[in-house]
Amino acid sequence: MRTLTCGMNLSLDGYTAAPGGDLGWGVPSDELFQWWSDRVGATGLALYGRRLWEGMSSHWPTADEQPGAPPAHVEYAERWRAMPKVVFSSTTGPVGWNSRLVTGDAVAEIARLKAGDGGPMDIGGATLAAAAMRHGLVDEYVLVTHPVLVGGGTPFFPALDDRVRLDLVETRTFPGGVHLTRYAVRR
Repeated sequence: MRTLTCGMNLSLDGYTAAPGGDLGWGVPSDELFQWWSDRVGATGLALYGRRLWEGMSSHWPTADEQPGAPPAHVEYAERWRAMPKVVFSSTTGPVGWNSRLVTGDAVAEIARLKAGDGGPMDIGGATLAAAAMRHGLVDEYVLVTHPVLVGGGTPFFPALDDRVRLDLVETRTFPGGVHLTRYAVRR
C-alpha cells in the first residue's frame, strides 16, 4: 500500500494562497527550493488538482530552456517532467509530461491508487487535497510555514467532520524563518 502525503507552502495564518490566488508571499530560499526539488525527485506519483496543474504546467515543462535558468531550476524541471503525475479535472484538456487525466470520481481513484504498489504519492491543490483529507486518505502532512499573515484566501485545511490525531515526525527551519513540520496520521 502506498502512502499519501499532503505538503504545501502556507502562511502563518494557514492559507496556501492569499486572496485572488496570490502566491507571491511564498518565495523559497535556495535551500527550501532544493528541499522541494529533492521531494519531487523522491515522489513515486504526484496527484494534482486543476488549478495547481495549470500553474505547474505553464512553467516547469520548459523552465530549463529559459536563458540563464539557474542549475536548481534545470534540475527541478527535469525531475518534474520525469515524475509520474495524475491530473484530476473535468475541464482540463489533454495533459502531457508524464501525466494522465482523470475526469471521474477523484476520491475513488485516489483510494485505488493508494491500494496499489509503488512509491510514495504526493497530493497538491487545495480542493483535491481537501477531498482526500475528508475521506481519511492522507497519511502524512508536511506544512512549510512562511512567516507572513495574508488575512484570507485558500485554507490549507478544510472543515473536517472528525478529529485527526497526528504524531510529529520532523521539524526543520529554513532561511527567512520558514519552518517545516511533518506529521504522520495516527492510525
